Amino acid sequence: MPHVRTLFLSDIHLGTRACQAERLVDFLREYSAEQTCLIGDIVDFWAMSRGICWSAAQNTVVQKLLRRARHGERIVFIPGNHDEALRDYCDTAFGNIEVVGEKVHQTADGRRFLLIHGDVFDQVTRHHRWVALLGDKAYDLLVRLNHWLSWVRRKLGISGYWSLAGYAKRKVKTALNFIFDFEESAIRHARERGLDGVICGHIHWAQIRDIGGLTYVNCGDWVDSCTAIVEHLDGRLELVAWGWREAQHPAEARQREVAEV
Repeated sequence: MPHVRTLFLSDIHLGTRACQAERLVDFLREYSAEQTCLIGDIVDFWAMSRGICWSAAQNTVVQKLLRRARHGERIVFIPGNHDEALRDYCDTAFGNIEVVGEKVHQTADGRRFLLIHGDVFDQVTRHHRWVALLGDKAYDLLVRLNHWLSWVRRKLGISGYWSLAGYAKRKVKTALNFIFDFEESAIRHARERGLDGVICGHIHWAQIRDIGGLTYVNCGDWVDSCTAIVEHLDGRLELVAWGWREAQHPAEARQREVAEV
């Protein structure tokens, strides 16, 4: 089990059918850490208002995080827009899990990053909530279709994981422009704060890249791409894409997409 300094997770969306909790459980079994930062949309109250889907694996995720906290690992929870109700409880703790609105994290090599969910950089979510809710339903439909397509691919013997939602984002120019605008806004905010970068979530698009001399980091999600950011003991940040096959056969394959800074 690799031991890392920090795990950064976002957009788990517990309480939904689309949540890839089984894969997250396998990921948490693989990585031990000194601290874990949960950067928003961990529980999806938006979707749960339409109907709750809470599996045994999702319950295991919660139990694992609580157990880590009890055993001395620092767990920080930064609510997002889907679990915004928990923002009323910032600066409190639940079962040794700290709830904060945002946090400045210093890596082992001295860099300072703003930890924030990121919905404040999304003009649609901030000013046109009904559009955001409609988009949330559309994204949920894409994820459900992806489950069916994945089943067909397995039956046909096609290996590897293919994301319908990711394909749509790469091909639709409006989606790409939205992502680029989001990234620029996040970096502008970090620069104004005098920080070295930002670590966020929200847009379900995992990334580590340099923008104007600052580091933009997005954790991705555990609905479609199953990605996380890990900080190694020397301060290096790594993007880990936890593939479908790895979660099903962790001892056989390690499908890992890595970016380091």
